[in-house]
Amino acid sequence: MNGSPSLTAALLATTALAAGALIPFQAGSNAALGRAMGHPLWATVASLLISVLVVVPALLAARPPLPALSQAAALPFWAWLGGVAGVVYITCALLLTPRLGATGFIACVIAGQMLSSLLIDHFGLMGLAVKEANSGRLAGIAVMFVGVLLVQWFTVSAPPAG
Repeated sequence: MNGSPSLTAALLATTALAAGALIPFQAGSNAALGRAMGHPLWATVASLLISVLVVVPALLAARPPLPALSQAAALPFWAWLGGVAGVVYITCALLLTPRLGATGFIACVIAGQMLSSLLIDHFGLMGLAVKEANSGRLAGIAVMFVGVLLVQWFTVSAPPAG
């Protein structure tokens, strides 16, 4: 990306914010799909098939070079777990969003993401640079967990919409 570093950082952060804003919609739409299809795993399959139907035309339009399969085959086992994580996330969203609500589910997801991200950074896992889990970062995670507790504490339970 060209431009000043602060403008580039702001654009990247805005893009990440927009991507994050889509996640509650994904959770809600997948929950509705799960109710309609009768079982969350069928809805997970449908969601992933739709993902394939969206990404294949994007690949055809972008015309990237073919993947280096020999390099991909040499990757450590954890490099392949993204698909597993996607299935777990989608299935959990299908099951939990109707019970926790979009806010409750996403608050828990974000807190979990922050905690695991902190550990990944602290230990330099997955090929990332080490970023120490210092007191400020730990305090930030603690605030996130307090936020999750507040969201859950002040959420009035109601039956899920049908």
